[in-house]
Order: sequence, then C-alpha cells, then structure tokens
Amino acid sequence: MAKTSKTSAKSATKVTRITANDDASKRPTASSSEASKKGKGRSETNKKSVKRSSTSTESRKKGSKVGYFRGAWRELRQVRWPDRATTWKMTGAVLIFTAIFAVIILLLDAGFKYMFQIIIGR
Repeated sequence: MAKTSKTSAKSATKVTRITANDDASKRPTASSSEASKKGKGRSETNKKSVKRSSTSTESRKKGSKVGYFRGAWRELRQVRWPDRATTWKMTGAVLIFTAIFAVIILLLDAGFKYMFQIIIGR
C-alpha cells in the first residue's frame, strides 16, 4: 500500500515546464480572480506607454540625448574595473607582446631585404 500512495502522490503533482518555444496554448492558466487582477495592471501599463509614445518629436530628440548619457553612465557604473596590480600586469603584457611583434617584423623586413638584394644582384 505504501507504494500505491507514493505513486498516486507523484501522479497528482503535475509539473509544466515552460520554454521560450512553447505555444501560449500549452501554458497553464491562472484562476479567474488572478487573471482579472493581472488584466487591470496590464491595461494601466499599456495606457501609460501610449501616453509616453505620444510626445512631440522635439522632446523625444532631447530626451534621447539625455537618455543616451544616462544609459552610458549606468553601464559605466556596472563595469567591474580592475585593481591597480591587475592594470599594471595587463599593461606589462601589452608592452611585451608589442616588443615581440616589433622584433618579428624587423627580422622579417631584414630577411626580405637581404633576399631581394641577392635576387637583384647588388
């Protein structure tokens, strides 16, 4: 009997997983009282978004410039800046790689110059 009660408890619990690819018809529906509460909030939000979108083009242009800088400032605050030691390590790595590649290019240039002098015969 214990196995029967466990299996009936498992079958009574239904888990519905929702992914981005699921259709709306597969999604579980809320009760009517919850749906009416949610519906009221959504309609008020939609009304606000309609009012915002009906502003003049001049104020939108000004707002877009201000909004751009506000957004950029928010992004800069979210950046995780390196500490002083890490900055010096990265700077050193850049300088070392630059020096190595400069030497490689100089050696290739000298090698090609030597080969062309042999081919031309000077």
